[in-house]
Formats: sequence, structure tokens, C-alpha cells
Amino acid sequence: MKRTVALLLSLMLVLGLVPALAQEAPLEISMYYSDNATLPFRADWPVLLAIQEKYNVKLNIEPIPIADFPTKVGLALSTGQNAPDVIVGSSTAGANASLALNGAMVAVSDYPEWTPHFNDRVAEFALEDNVNSLSLSDGKRYYMPALYDKPFYDGGLILREDFLKAKGLEAPKTYDDLYNILKAYKEEYPDSYPLTTIVAPRVLYRMTMPSFGMSVGLNAATGTGTLSWDYANKQYFAGAISDEYKSYVTFFNKLYAEGLLDPEMTQDATSTSQKLATGKAMATYGYYDQIGGWEQGSEIEGIKLQMYPPLEASAGAHHQPKNRTAGGFVFPIGTSKRADYEQVVRKIDEIFFSPEAAKMWCVGIEGDSYTMDGDTIVYSDTIKAAPEGIYKYMQNAYGAGCDGLQLVWYNAQEMTKYDENYAAINAAVAAMPDSIQYIPPTPSFDDVTAEDASLLQTTLLDTFEVWNDGFLTGKKSIENDWDAYVQEMNDKGMEEFLKIYNDNKKM
Repeated sequence: MKRTVALLLSLMLVLGLVPALAQEAPLEISMYYSDNATLPFRADWPVLLAIQEKYNVKLNIEPIPIADFPTKVGLALSTGQNAPDVIVGSSTAGANASLALNGAMVAVSDYPEWTPHFNDRVAEFALEDNVNSLSLSDGKRYYMPALYDKPFYDGGLILREDFLKAKGLEAPKTYDDLYNILKAYKEEYPDSYPLTTIVAPRVLYRMTMPSFGMSVGLNAATGTGTLSWDYANKQYFAGAISDEYKSYVTFFNKLYAEGLLDPEMTQDATSTSQKLATGKAMATYGYYDQIGGWEQGSEIEGIKLQMYPPLEASAGAHHQPKNRTAGGFVFPIGTSKRADYEQVVRKIDEIFFSPEAAKMWCVGIEGDSYTMDGDTIVYSDTIKAAPEGIYKYMQNAYGAGCDGLQLVWYNAQEMTKYDENYAAINAAVAAMPDSIQYIPPTPSFDDVTAEDASLLQTTLLDTFEVWNDGFLTGKKSIENDWDAYVQEMNDKGMEEFLKIYNDNKKM
């Protein structure tokens, strides 16, 4: 009888009469997502929906404005209350190291057998040493980073090439060149602020500071806010009170004082677009995929925006530092209390790091967004004709190529979404020595030291932000108030903070 029943059930399954597998409830996973105003999250992105259907998973994503993301993540991890199953776009840099070592996160390196696809991509890209370097002082790694086969130049200075040609100006190579171009535009259009920002000044800062020899602020390459990395001597220095920072803020204060820098430095994407479209601005620091949309939205005849390689300042020509690993997935400790915890980790591994899923997050859905001609990806006519360009269209319309959701980056695959101009720019940047520097190493803190560093970091960064705004806008005098600023930073623990980082550095 048992054999007969088993045979009947098997036959019915084959014939589709008992679709038991199809009726299995999807695995539900809650997730925090850092939402960028230039690419607002959409729950109906076709790639997101297709991934959920293909892998039988339901992602309950809570988009959080990027400016509020660190605070909300820190609160969720430190209290354990209302924390999601997964936090995307996070790492153990800076204050998160203390939270990890104090038990707020799962040590995902304890379960390598649960992340076979991640392991395979690490081996494929030969990133074993890079990934191992992400371990904290206890020898464990607390997040699954995004993986790049090679770094690429995705954003930088974007300005009106048509204006340069009309005035007979050369493409900028240095920050002095940029100043002269902005000055010429201001003389032509007195009501303009030639250089504007996207979203917030942090984008401008992280893309321009390295050429001056440091990186500080909310997007500091070290993740500390106020310390920078000395690439020659391989040690940290107090970037926020350094001569390098003083030179940097002096330059941008000059732009601000002469009306060359937009005083409205925090703004939404629409505001930036309108300023570029109407000629109220002619330059910004942004991403290549934004150019098409900005040009499309302008009524200026012959407007032509172009992206340029990093400009040279006192420390050379550098873009924001990048590693072949980046922010990825953090599992709050509460996730490990789920009865199906292993399935959650395995599912995250599958839907983001498997070859099939990785390709979907990059180029969309085969038969819809693209077809294959041998080994060549051929995008649909609609996508190829998109005025904003393939990359930006794919982001907005499909949810493909979004930081945070795309965790595997193949450079050759990415380049299929750009034009020949962008490939030429990348080639020019690649020919510049050390134009894209590596992200400084994360120190190996124990839990007590990590907590001490975290407290100092918050205090020092808050103080720096107030003074930086003052220096930039002229509310504080760089010449007359500098010593008072340095003294206040030292009084609040800068020297102690620096010592902690250098005493625990890995290199």
C-alpha cells in the first residue's frame, strides 16, 4: 500500500497535479537598505521581483535615507530592538567594530559552509587576502563584503564641455585649472554658482580630498571621520587637523567666498538637476550614469557634460580610495535566534553571490532587458535608446546596478552598460599611477579598545563637522581661528584617538 501511494504521489507531482513545491511559502527576510536620493528605492523593480520569484524568497526591505542610515543601524545593533534580519551596505569599519566585538553581530566567518557562492567568488577574484584582512582582533569576520574583480572609476568631476570649447579652454588637469574654469563661468553668468553638489557635501569631499593628501569627514576613507592614512609610511595621522586639511579647506573656502561654490550644499537630486539644466551651475562631482539624465532635462542648446579624470593637487591626482571589497551584509545577532537561521544565511548567499543572481543584479532579466548573441550581451532597443544611458536606465527602470543590492561586480560586464567615451575615461584613469588608492586597513581592536575608539570618534567627528562648516563658509577664520580649532580637537582626544589606531594597525 505504501509503495502504491508513493508511486501515485510521484506520478501526480510529475504531472503537476500536486504542485506542493510551488506552494511552499517563500522564506521571509527583513532588511535595512541605505536609500540614496539620486536612486530612490522601488519595491517593484523587476530584478528585485524576479530574484524573489526565482529563489522563493520574500525580502521585506525597509529603505532608510542615507543620511540617517548610520544612526539607525547603530541604534538597532546596540539595542537589539527592532533590528532586521540583514543590514545591507554596512561593514565593521569605525564604530561598528566595537558593536561586532561586543556581540551585536553574527561572526559570519564561523559558517563558511553556509556561504559557498561567496567563497567561490572570493576564490574566482583571488581576494582571499583582502577578505581575511577584514577580520577583527578576535580573528573573525562579521560581514559579507561586496566583491569587485577590479576597481573602476565610476564618478568624479563632471562639467560643461561645451562651455570649455566655446571659450577655448583646455580640459582641467589641476585644481587651479578648475578654479580658472569656474571663475570664467562666473564672469559669464554672475548669478550662477558654477560648482554645485549632489545630495550632500560628503560626495564632493570624498572625491576631492585624496588629491590634497587626506580624507576626513562623514565619508573618510578610514571610517574614523578625523584620521587619515599616510600611504607612504603606512600609518594613520590626524588628518582633520593636518596641514593637508588646512590647504584643502583654504581652497574650497576661496571658491565659497568668490561665489564659485554653491552655498546650498545639501540638496535633493531634483535641485542639482535643475541647476545644471538651467545653467545656474556648470560643474559637480557625481557619477557618469547621471550625465544622460541631466542633459536630457536641459533646454540649453548644445549642452554637453563630460566626466574627467582626477585632478592634481598638492598630493597628486587621486580619486576616492576604493578596495576590491566594500560594504556588504551584516547579520544582527538576533538573526541567529531564528530557527531557520542557517537557511537565511544560505539564501542571502545564493540570491546575491551565485553566478545567476549576480548577473541579474547587474544586467537584468534575460529575454526582457537583454538577449545573448554568443557571449555578447545585447540590450533591448528600448534600453539602448534611453536618453539617460543604459546604466542609469537599468538602475531606475530595473533595479540593476544598484549599490547595496549588487554585491558582485565584474568590470567587463559593467562596461557593457556604458559608452565608448566612458571606457576611454577609465583607460585614462587606469594609466595614472595610484589614481585610485586602497582603503586603509581596519585596526585589530579588542572590545574595550573598540568601545573607547568609538566614543572618541563620535566626539571628534561632531566637533570637526562644526568647525569644517565654519571654515568653509567663512564663519570661522582659517588664519585666525586655526590654533583654537586644533586645541579643541586635541582637548577632545585627538592624540589619544590617533595613538589607539596606530597601536592597533594591521600593516
